[in-house]
Amino acid sequence: MAATASSSSSSAAASPLLLPSARRPFPSSKPWLPDGRAFRGSRALSSAARRCCCCCCRCEAAGEAPQRGVDDGGVVCTSTTRSRRSVLGVAVGVSSALALGLAAFDDALAAGLPPEEKPKLCDAACEKDLENVPMVTTESGLQYKDIKVGEGPSPPIGFQVAANYVAMVPNGQIFDSSLEKGQPYIFRVGSGQVIKGLDEGILSMKVGGLRRLYIPGPLAFPKGLTSAPGRPRVAPSSPVMFDVNLLYIPGLDDE
Repeated sequence: MAATASSSSSSAAASPLLLPSARRPFPSSKPWLPDGRAFRGSRALSSAARRCCCCCCRCEAAGEAPQRGVDDGGVVCTSTTRSRRSVLGVAVGVSSALALGLAAFDDALAAGLPPEEKPKLCDAACEKDLENVPMVTTESGLQYKDIKVGEGPSPPIGFQVAANYVAMVPNGQIFDSSLEKGQPYIFRVGSGQVIKGLDEGILSMKVGGLRRLYIPGPLAFPKGLTSAPGRPRVAPSSPVMFDVNLLYIPGLDDE
């Protein structure tokens, strides 16, 4: 009887299902064999199963994650710390690449399209002819060249005017244009609704005229303009250029 008890005790101590700790990698009701089959019944486990479970015990004790072998059905211990670091490294790498890609994409958009790809009031032939047009400088520092002198009236201060315009930074990149919006810009001239250089430049124009304005920084945008998709940045109080076509004066045309 004692021998039987001793034998039972020895058999129980050797059982691979009795793990040394409370942590069990397999559910106690369905232990799994290395080939993926569930162990059923009360028969003893095969040597492969015992090897699997013992290896799992060893992995658990070492603080590593058990992983089923591919070739022989054995168990290989893998460090969870190394695995997590590897995953974290890949995630950081992907995030950095994505951030750099988006930054490069945003920079390309903010740079604006090349001037020749946008509608313009002065084409290549006009630009060439403009070199021979005399420059006029006013007392305020505003400069302009008349590409075409209009034949209509000049706008009185406070009257509404309708005009098409193309606004550019000194290198020719367009940052605003009524042509892209598909309709002329209407405002009251001389009333401070636009920058000072544009106000002054249009007041001396005639209906039908086309003029290029070279607006110095003090008459341009004191606070500047931030870059945006398709629009370059305009620095505070930096010079800008406007091509302006005065279309009509609503108040005078109605009379």
